[in-house]
Formats: sequence, structure tokens, C-alpha cells
Amino acid sequence: MSKYDFETRVDRRGTGSSKWNQMLGWNPNVSEGVVPLSVADMELKNAPEIIEGLKDFLDTAVLGYTAAYPAYIEAVRGWMKKHHNFDFADSELSVTGGVVAAFNSVVRAFTKPGDGVILMRPIYYPMGFAIANNGRKEVNVPLINKEGVYTIDFEKYEEACKDPNNKLLIFCSPHNPVGRVWTKEELKKIGDIALANDVLVLSDEIWLDFTYEDSKHTVFTTVDEAFKKNTIVCTAASKTFNLAGLKCSNIFVANPELKAIYDKQLMADNVSGSGILGYKGTELAYSKAEGWYEEMIELIKANRDYTYKFFADNYPKMKVTKLEGTYLIWVDMSCLGLDDKALEEFLHMEAEFFTDEGYVFGPEGSGYERINIACTKEILADAYAKLKKHLDPLYEKVK
Repeated sequence: MSKYDFETRVDRRGTGSSKWNQMLGWNPNVSEGVVPLSVADMELKNAPEIIEGLKDFLDTAVLGYTAAYPAYIEAVRGWMKKHHNFDFADSELSVTGGVVAAFNSVVRAFTKPGDGVILMRPIYYPMGFAIANNGRKEVNVPLINKEGVYTIDFEKYEEACKDPNNKLLIFCSPHNPVGRVWTKEELKKIGDIALANDVLVLSDEIWLDFTYEDSKHTVFTTVDEAFKKNTIVCTAASKTFNLAGLKCSNIFVANPELKAIYDKQLMADNVSGSGILGYKGTELAYSKAEGWYEEMIELIKANRDYTYKFFADNYPKMKVTKLEGTYLIWVDMSCLGLDDKALEEFLHMEAEFFTDEGYVFGPEGSGYERINIACTKEILADAYAKLKKHLDPLYEKVK
């Protein structure tokens, strides 16, 4: 029997929720009860240990300027050691107001305008924004997609690293949106090539707590001690415990020289540290809410399996990429023969099915949809039923 409430629908209209506002921007006349399955936060109630803990904290708290404190650091350390066999010196930790802020600060700190920054598309779109918006050159090394299995093109990657104009790799591990959890062998090759060519690695590991069955996440710097020389690791409790609004991320920089440069850039960008509730919420999550996390993972696995079955039973020509990590399902809908804008129009205006469009992750995502399955089973079932009603006539034409 479940200890936690993973069944209550949460109506986030009028609360400022980014993805609900986005949905209403796409379709102002969307039907009552429709829930977006797009931006990667959860349509679930937060862990009561976090909510009640914050309430108790507020009874006596003074809401002033706050820095990382011993109980916070120990909560982060305890979680990372237990779940990821990762430890750190206190001096290696920088708390930053979100991993996207970290992307931008790293780009500004360690590259110059015009320098090349390597990505592997399709990829989380703010990574590309961090390159373009700061006047750097994106160097895309697309993942190889062979019948729905994504791998790294090591030949092209090494070629990109050997170019002295390319200074930084922004790496996504586990990978958003394709759901790969990279093996130690893959990570070792990535790291060895970067180290040999003096390329800095920013390893975004915000999805590190979402892996399934035989897949196991490995923190990049635990693969080889040498990787600590040129690696910045980005983590947070925000995906794991649905705390994105608290703007609190833990960035690990083991090389003291890099750490000093990064911290100086954080100060210049005014994104150093978090707010007091960000610290406390993260501390409570890592120290009190593990039971909630364990039940939530079981819900995600059930929703994943339900999604596999829904598409296999109804739309076998639509290929669903195996989910090794994250709670984001990557579905190839190109069989419908619609261009990206027509597919988007159909899903938003007719089917009222709101996901992240594949093309926003790069041209390699054309024809795909990224479905966020971190929601109640009822929400997911309702969304798929509504999709089926409108999609069946369209799919009949391509069967």
C-alpha cells in the first residue's frame, strides 16, 4: 500500500506554472481538465516531508541572506554517497541558482566570443541557447540513431575536440531528450578524448536519480580521477523531488583553478548561491524524503510501461525510444507525414495533447515528441485517450 499521494490531480491554472501558461498560450480555448505533458516538472504533489518541513522552518526562520551551511552540505553529501558513490570536499561545491544559470556562467567563464562549444543533438535546448546567446559557435556532433538506439559518434567527437577553436563540451548525462544512460565505457572515451585535447567538460547530471532496471548512472568524475582536472559536474534535487521553483543546484568543481574562475563568474552574473528556502527544501529532500522518491520511481516505471503498451497496441509505426533514464519519453511520429508545424498544430489544437516538440531539441528531433510522464496514472490515461480519439483517423491513412 502506498504511503504517499500519487493520485490527486493538481490544477495549476492561474498559479504561474510555466508549462500551464505555455499550454494556454498555444491553445487559449483548451478544454477543462487537460494537463500539459511538456516542460520537465511533475504533475504530482510534493513530498509531505518537504512541505511540512518548510512550514515548520518558517515558524522560526529569519528570511535573510543565506549561504550553504553544514546540515545542507551533509544532506547533499549523504545522498550523493549513498546513491551515486560520489563524495566531495566542501571546497568543491558551488551552489548556483539552477543548472541553466551554470551553463551560461561556464560558457562565459571558460570560452571567448567565437569559440566553439560542442553539443550532441538532439539535446536539451537551453544548452544551445547558452552558446548562441553568448556569442559562441555551436559545434554539433549529432548522436547516431540506429533504429531508435542512440549512441555517440566518437569519430566526429574526437575530430571536434582536436580543433583548437573548440574549448568546451556541454554533455547531457543521463541524456535529455533521448533517455540514454551512458555506460562507464562511453563516459571513459568521452573523458579521455576531452582530456587529451584540453577540452573542458560540463557534465549536466540533473537527471542522475532517474535510471531503470539495468541502467546505472555514473558521475563523470568517478570514472577516472584524471577527469577532475577538466570537468564541472552539475546536479540538483529539482528534477528528483520536483523543486525547480526553489532555484537551487549543486555544482562540483574539483580543480581549484577552475573553481576560482567559475565562482568569480557566478558573482559577476549574480547567480551565486540560492535563497533560504532553496537550501532548506533541498536539505529536507535529501535527508527526509527518500521514501517518497522510491515510490515516485515506481510510478514512473508504471507510466513508462503503460506508454510502451499504448503506442505498441495502437500505433506500431510510431517508434518509442527505450527509456533508460529521465521521465521523458521520446516518440517518433514521423510516419504521419506531417511537417513539424503541422504536427504541432494537430496535437495542440485538435488532440489537445501538449508535449515538447522534437524540433526544439535540434533538427535531429524533427518528427518527434517528448512526453513528460511524471504525472498521475489518471492524467496520463486521459491524455492518451484524447490523443487516440483524434489520432486514429490520421493514422489510418498511413497504416
